[in-house]
Amino acid sequence: MEDILAAGLAPAEIERRFEESAQVLTTPCFDGDLVWRVWGEGEPLVLLHGGYGSWRHWIKTIPVMAKTRKLYVADMPGLGDSATVPPPYDAYTIARPIAEGLDILLPAPARYDIAGFSFGGLIGGHVAELQGDRVKRYIAVAPGGLGIERTGERRPLAKMARHMTNEERRAAHTHNLSVIMFADDSNIDDLAIHLQMESTRRGRTKSPPIAQTDTLARALPKVKAQIKAIYGRLDDATGTGLAQREALFKSIQPGLDFRIIEGGGHWVMYETPDEFIAILQEMLAE
Repeated sequence: MEDILAAGLAPAEIERRFEESAQVLTTPCFDGDLVWRVWGEGEPLVLLHGGYGSWRHWIKTIPVMAKTRKLYVADMPGLGDSATVPPPYDAYTIARPIAEGLDILLPAPARYDIAGFSFGGLIGGHVAELQGDRVKRYIAVAPGGLGIERTGERRPLAKMARHMTNEERRAAHTHNLSVIMFADDSNIDDLAIHLQMESTRRGRTKSPPIAQTDTLARALPKVKAQIKAIYGRLDDATGTGLAQREALFKSIQPGLDFRIIEGGGHWVMYETPDEFIAILQEMLAE
């Protein structure tokens, strides 16, 4: 799969080849299915994507990690290809079908690791709480839900409208990637824009109202897994509050492994993939 990313293919073709290389599994999710894509062999690692995202958030992580791990990459409820979440819903509403799906895919006494990005980090913490001793390591990648208000200035996001042309929509997505996902605009390429457009158009679960609460901060003390965290130094979602987040995590598990990627924005797995994967591999080896 690394060859797919390096081959100079069009973004849609890259996405298609990843889809073809995956084993697709489903588990129950409200009135439909939770869709999982599985790559690789080895100890199981569950990957949960961010808000208004899909499995696509992990596209640069999958080829490397699949060499040594069996990856279970979910489309979370109401996102990607998975069934819609009936309102009203909270973090536990979304986490339960994932936890129940893992009981089917990886029945006890099997144990596994979870890495969750952004909203997936928030939900991953609740899955880890629900699954107890079954989760060995829970790695939170820039999660919300910590009850820490974002500080510092923020550029406004571009709004989407139905009347937009494809060019206008593409420009709006590019702007939004530059605001909330990337530290360096030069790292926004055609593939990133394509993945963003494909993921957000499938998004039905409204994650920001959940991410703005302290639901993860309340769940973390009940997590039995070893907790680790990864953030980009230049993550717009944290503003100037990175030190507060580190202090919160370490207050729950003293000595917790909290890593900062200096050149990274929010979508660190995409913008700084080599640094991110190296840290992830170290965390999973400990």
